[in-house]
Amino acid sequence: MQQQNCKSKPQPVLPKRIILMRHGESQGNLDTAAYTTTPDNKIPLTDVGLAQAHLAGAHLLRVISDIDTNSPNWRVYFYVSPYERTRSTLCQIGRSFSRTRVIGVREECRLREQDFGNFQVQDRMKAIKETREKFGRFFYRFPEGESAADVYDRVSSFLESLWRDIDMNRLRHDPCHDLNLIIISHGLTSRVFLMKWFKWTVEQFEHLNNLGNCEFRVMQLGKGGEYSLAIHHSEEELVEWGLSPEMIADQKWRAHANRVDWNERCPWYLDAFFDRLADSEDSGESEDIWHETDEKIQQSN
Repeated sequence: MQQQNCKSKPQPVLPKRIILMRHGESQGNLDTAAYTTTPDNKIPLTDVGLAQAHLAGAHLLRVISDIDTNSPNWRVYFYVSPYERTRSTLCQIGRSFSRTRVIGVREECRLREQDFGNFQVQDRMKAIKETREKFGRFFYRFPEGESAADVYDRVSSFLESLWRDIDMNRLRHDPCHDLNLIIISHGLTSRVFLMKWFKWTVEQFEHLNNLGNCEFRVMQLGKGGEYSLAIHHSEEELVEWGLSPEMIADQKWRAHANRVDWNERCPWYLDAFFDRLADSEDSGESEDIWHETDEKIQQSN
């Protein structure tokens, strides 16, 4: 956490944690037939889902309160998808927090579930999802609905707003307190959020596993000002979630990196896009490539 003089004029302070949580078990998770008669945004939690959310609140409290490090000065701010199942999850989570700890909550429509269309006919939706597997999960757009790429666009817009909220202190955050942002949303939306934040590629996104009901990911601020999943979570967890060895190495680097640093060992920043880059301008390799290409062009003519 960045240290500031509490008597000076408050300056924007980065949240100590940004926590992404998926909603509890919904009626749609239990039986997909629910989507044929109930709009997706009105699908309720099951009794199990309500219990999961209540228990998740206690888990979050333990994470945020830093019991092991005795950090008493902390606050939480919630963002929540407008769907009934996410709002109900938030309500149950709130049972674990006192009013003095919660500095705000905001319903955010851009955090809603991927739009699969309107009422969903089971047999048709089964065929559509089989087609999605062949086409690719990120770019496939559901008829009358969205693709994951569409969700990416609105999540990107939300992140821009989030940074403005932090920079302008719209969250009414006292810099003397550790701020924890908790985003209660949906599985795909949370994965897309992480993809955007950590600059993961489409191929890397395709290998990510979905969050379980009321499962959460903790992005924690490192000493250098970068967020990382590797501070709170173990390497085994990251592997289970579908992160590659390179992605895990980047998370470990972020845990100690400064915000202005560039991870030269991160392969998808450069190497994933170029098959041949000269080590330096003086290596002569660029000129060799030019002559090689020129010869091929002349031969083809």
